[in-house]
This record gives sequence, structure tokens and C-alpha cells, in this order.
Amino acid sequence: MDLSALPMLLDYESLADHGLTRHRLRALIGAGMYEHIAPGLFMRAGEADDTTAGWMAIAAKRPQATLCLLSALALHELTDEIPSRSDIAIPRGMQPLQVRIAPISWHRFDAATFDIGRGEHQLPGGLTIGLHSGSDLALDALKRWLRTRGNSPASLLSMAASFPKAQPAIRSALEILL
Repeated sequence: MDLSALPMLLDYESLADHGLTRHRLRALIGAGMYEHIAPGLFMRAGEADDTTAGWMAIAAKRPQATLCLLSALALHELTDEIPSRSDIAIPRGMQPLQVRIAPISWHRFDAATFDIGRGEHQLPGGLTIGLHSGSDLALDALKRWLRTRGNSPASLLSMAASFPKAQPAIRSALEILL
């Protein structure tokens, strides 16, 4: 069987569409050609790193799931911190997905406001996963920073002077918040 003729992601429901049986899928997994990434979902081996494969599994099984918090900040290049886990938001009442290949921290948010500031992040295979906007995250981070003892708008503006491109946005955000 020509592996390149098969899709990157397979699930039990689509096996017959590709001329496969569960037995043949198990053989492909045993041969290291596919790997089990989530319940009922399999990915062609070597197609994506573990984090991306985890996001693809989530996008396929939980379309409303959205990258949030530190994961979103990292994708928007608003932090230098490298997340050790993917922060994924789902509306309250939705069940998280058991992802086998990547560490995930699930967060539940109010369904009524869940889509505010939600965009999309492109993934391989034509999939997308939700992504909370950087501006909302940055403003939340700024609010938390301002509430911390010893931090002040003046000290932030002093630091911002070293980053001329960011300084106007920081000044504007402080004017709105204060």
C-alpha cells in the first residue's frame, strides 16, 4: 500500500473511505507508519512534532478548543518563555480530549464569552485551532503586573524606553488602563 496515498490523519470512521480495515490500521501502527495520538485518531509517523500533533488531534476532535494563556502569548511572540505544556481553553461543559503525545493544560471558560478575541492558527493538513488574540492577553498580563507590589507605570515606561517600537503601544495601554 502506498502510504503517501493515505491522509495524514486517520480515524475509525474514515478507514473504509481509504480502503483500510482496523486490522490493517493496527498493522500500519505496528510497522511504525502511523501513531495513535488521541482516542480514535491516528497520525502518519513523522508528520509533525509532538506539540503540533497534539494540537492537530485537538483541532480534529474539539473544534472549539483554543490556544490560550502562555501558549497564545508565545505564538504571538509576546513572551520569551517557552511553554512546557500547551494551554488549551474549552467552553465550560465541554470535555477535554485525552491527548497521548503532548502535555496539555485544559482551562474552562464561560461559554457566553468564549469566542471574544478568538482567531485561528493554521496547522498542517489544512486544520486550524483557535487562538486567543494577543492584545487581550497582553492587557491581562499588564493588569496583573500593575497590581503587583513594587511595579509602577513609571518604571514600565522607563523600561519601555529601551524598546522604541513597543513604547507607543505600552504608553497607549497604560493610558487606557489608568
